Amino acid sequence: MARTSRKKDNTEQLLQAIVEGMLEKKAHRVVVLDLRKIASTVADYFIVCHGTSTTQVEAIARSVEEMTTRELSESPSHIEGVSNAQWILMDYFSVVVHIFEEKAREYYDLEELWADASVLPIEARA
Repeated sequence: MARTSRKKDNTEQLLQAIVEGMLEKKAHRVVVLDLRKIASTVADYFIVCHGTSTTQVEAIARSVEEMTTRELSESPSHIEGVSNAQWILMDYFSVVVHIFEEKAREYYDLEELWADASVLPIEARA
């Protein structure tokens, strides 16, 4: 039982660090999609946000990686999309991070695609 609790605590800390990294670079419409109750998913959570330019998308991704490394000594197992920065995916196993450029987020609409997930919107900083 302690092992399950530790995994949950680690995942919660990872979620917090990722969100903090996103908010540091003023990511827009940050949402956490809880996929745990959906059968056959690749992760427990998706965290989705967007930037208004490819420069901001890259900055958000760097900030997420720096925050998770500094706070938790965690690095993504895989990163895709950095070369064009329209959609950067960062895989932390239990959490998959999706950082979009605004138009790409509208086009792919992950929130609608995973409509069965519980959605937790994150409040932007003032």
